[in-house]
Amino acid sequence: MTVHQSGKRMSSLNVTERLKIRSLSVERLRRRALTRTLSSPIFRWRYAGAGADQILIVPQELRAADPSFWSEVAHGHFGLASQIADLKGASPFRVEPPSLAWARELHGFGWLRHLAATEEEEAAAAARDLVLDWIALRRTPSGIAYEPEIVGRRLISWIAQAGMLLESLDARSYSAVMSSIGQQIVTLKATWRNAPDGIPRLVCLIALVLSDLAVSGHDRQLKDAQDALIEELSRQILDDGGHVSRSASVLADLILDLLPLGQCFHSRGRQPPEEISASVKKSLGFLRFMRLGDGMLARFNGVSTGSPATVATVLGYSSGDLEMPSAARASGYVRLERGDTTIVADIGVPPPLEMATEAQAGALSFEMSSRQYLVLANGGFPGPADQSWVSAARATASHNTLVLAEASSSRLVRHPQLEAMIGGLPIRGPDNIFSEYGDENGQAVLNANHDGYLKRFGLIHSRRLSLSAVGDTLEGVDALRPPKGQLRLKTDLPYAIHFHLHPDCRCTLGDRTVCRVKLPDGRFWIFSAKDVSLSIEESIFYVDSAGPRPSLQIVLRGTTFGETDVHWSMRAESSDILS
Repeated sequence: MTVHQSGKRMSSLNVTERLKIRSLSVERLRRRALTRTLSSPIFRWRYAGAGADQILIVPQELRAADPSFWSEVAHGHFGLASQIADLKGASPFRVEPPSLAWARELHGFGWLRHLAATEEEEAAAAARDLVLDWIALRRTPSGIAYEPEIVGRRLISWIAQAGMLLESLDARSYSAVMSSIGQQIVTLKATWRNAPDGIPRLVCLIALVLSDLAVSGHDRQLKDAQDALIEELSRQILDDGGHVSRSASVLADLILDLLPLGQCFHSRGRQPPEEISASVKKSLGFLRFMRLGDGMLARFNGVSTGSPATVATVLGYSSGDLEMPSAARASGYVRLERGDTTIVADIGVPPPLEMATEAQAGALSFEMSSRQYLVLANGGFPGPADQSWVSAARATASHNTLVLAEASSSRLVRHPQLEAMIGGLPIRGPDNIFSEYGDENGQAVLNANHDGYLKRFGLIHSRRLSLSAVGDTLEGVDALRPPKGQLRLKTDLPYAIHFHLHPDCRCTLGDRTVCRVKLPDGRFWIFSAKDVSLSIEESIFYVDSAGPRPSLQIVLRGTTFGETDVHWSMRAESSDILS
């Protein structure tokens, strides 16, 4: 049995968190001052190349493309970030953006791959015209288009699609594109430190390494960019391959950006840094660890909409030689797997404040799949077009775990300066999560507890999950106890234990303690509980590709006077096992 003690990085909004906020503020000011200095004419010459007149390498585009995008564009519609702009004959760069997310995707130019996928000259010509239109309109480096991460995304996209963009251009247009690429490289080298911490900063550094490798005259700055990228990867990618934000979904995109770098190093006759390859390999292993039977990543801490094909594509680069442990200790997740049943549970404290704007209050929650079907699913994180649901999706009640007194186990940190610095509201708590997991007589077992309710109510939430040797039975115990001795609350507190079903599952109530869950293939799982009220209630699944979907949840409700145990189980009907 493996024992793991996870401690929170900051305890409460007191001296510790105030020092953290002050540290972030000082670091932000330092980066801004350095950026201003490096952006001055005196220093910018250091970053200029010998002339960006040629793309030496066109890296492989690994992201999936949708050729139907061209059909929409040809009819005057530009769909990005789950929203569509009606262009009415105008350039997308000259219309009012329907949202900030739409504008950022527009200026990042990732959509160029969709036009390239058509292999139609008309689409390629439109792509060239749009790039030239952007260059004509964006001569002053300011606004959304020049946020460091957006500059990085744009450079990656333009270089990856250079074959399409530069083909058949006249000398003047060719010069305009290459001159713009050179200017954007210089701008990014001076400003990348201003990118928000996390993936945005990595995107900037990947773009710089790629640019130094792919664009003529810029490789004299390659070592600086390469060293900075390695340093950021070492800081952001944890020992188990997870990201410091605890979100698995950010890794798929990151890997798709990192993989082409190896090809570019080899094409320039250079050995790719081992640190980059090691980060990719670790992260691929973590993605496989977090994938359930439906092919999707478990929905914890910011994981939003996605497709099994994308995850499968990324994992296809692992060559099948990845080890998958039972727990990702650094990231705070554990995996229980027997037979056709897979469970992933959250046993980690929230990430650092600056990385916690999408973190969710799901301590000790879990997801469960049976064969290729998701049975129990957290709500997930809403997509860019559904941001009004974010607060509800982050709450503990949207996760498969216990909620005490209708309060979440994590709390929002409300601080205007902090929110302005990191672009959202982070969460804090639980302070500590204890867990032990392993094999007991062939069963996969997790025992864990968290103190997210200790300061407010004086109680610890403990959970035991036990998955049978053949995967046909999941037994659980949720307990509320004081940390020591006995406790009798002055007032009984209500609790609710939520089990959110995937929208494709159906559920019927047998009596007050039993219900039947029907999977899409006709198989049944029987959910039962002892000495507690069981009900079937409405729920919402936030991460369907078409937007939030109504679903159902099994809820166990009761009150606690200070010491409570709730026993429940899910069992596959015997006929299913025999089949």
